[in-house]
Amino acid sequence: MTRPDTTTKHATDVSAMFDEVSPKYDLLNDVLSVGNSRLWRIATTRAIAPRKGMRILDLAAGTGTSSAALAAHGAHVTAADFSEGMLAEGRRRNAGNDLIEFVWADATQLPFDDDSFDAATISYGLRNVSEPKQALAEMARVVKPGGRVVIAEFSRPSSEAVNWAYTKYNRHVLPRVAGIINRDAAEAYKYLNESIEAWPAQEELASWLREAGLERVAYRNLTLGIVALHRGFVPRSKPAAPATPAAAQPAATKPAAAKPAATKPASAKKPAAPKKSAAKPGSAAGEAAESETGKKPATKTSAQKPAATKKPAAAKKPAAKKPAAAKKTADAKKPTAKKPAAKKPAADAATEATATPTTKSETNKRGHE
Repeated sequence: MTRPDTTTKHATDVSAMFDEVSPKYDLLNDVLSVGNSRLWRIATTRAIAPRKGMRILDLAAGTGTSSAALAAHGAHVTAADFSEGMLAEGRRRNAGNDLIEFVWADATQLPFDDDSFDAATISYGLRNVSEPKQALAEMARVVKPGGRVVIAEFSRPSSEAVNWAYTKYNRHVLPRVAGIINRDAAEAYKYLNESIEAWPAQEELASWLREAGLERVAYRNLTLGIVALHRGFVPRSKPAAPATPAAAQPAATKPAAAKPAATKPASAKKPAAPKKSAAKPGSAAGEAAESETGKKPATKTSAQKPAATKKPAAAKKPAAKKPAAAKKTADAKKPTAKKPAAKKPAADAATEATATPTTKSETNKRGHE
């Protein structure tokens, strides 16, 4: 087996290496991780939070073990890998599972449209990509706004003692055990150990996720930092930020346009009030209202309008003359009407009524002459 160069990581060399180890790849992971790979898979699945109806991209899916865990929750999973040997093994193991689709893909140039998936994940494969930052940017591109990107990868243990023991195990124990299980896998796991030692620590990988445009980036260590689980979200688009104020402006101006229409009825009601009071100038209610208000302009207008209103009242001459006479006396006695003494007996009002018409008739005759 040709061991890929960890500095170049040519896709053809890496894919050829995985083609050869694909039949016993999952068994090697369980043995070499001492069963921890299953626990890491459960933690990764929870971080992705798959649900029924979701579309999830599982990049570097290999034989589809992680894809099957996601599909068990009802999600439709696209298992992508650049190793044809891995894809063939995955199709064989997951035959009949309609929720998993195996697709060949290059992580740096994904053959998917923008916003095609609800989430994307890659487990222990990002460090095998020649341009990991480009792969992260591609994952962010194909995930819908608000969707998440989850990375499970070998990392740097937080404790120096654990890191020393972990490094010794990877260099000396891991390749030998892998060679016993699969003779061709010895060289492959030497490369895997070298790629783990050259891989950046947790904080640097988190900065790569931010450079890819992801937000709310966070990570947590699994098994004392041997594996780190990184997560980031694709920023949500701003759908109607500019459109909402523009749409609200016409709605805000509608009440302003309705205000003039509201004032018109109010202005029409004001002239209607004098008409009602002028319609019955000789009534007792009209005289009481005039005496209470004491406004001279109102009495003058009422004194001018009785000439027009006397015609319909001509049928009842006795009733029409008395209110007219009483009204004239009210007009004449208005300066004294404000005082309490203005309420005189009916006899005085009658005498005043007889004096006033004669004086006014004389002036009218002189005016005609």
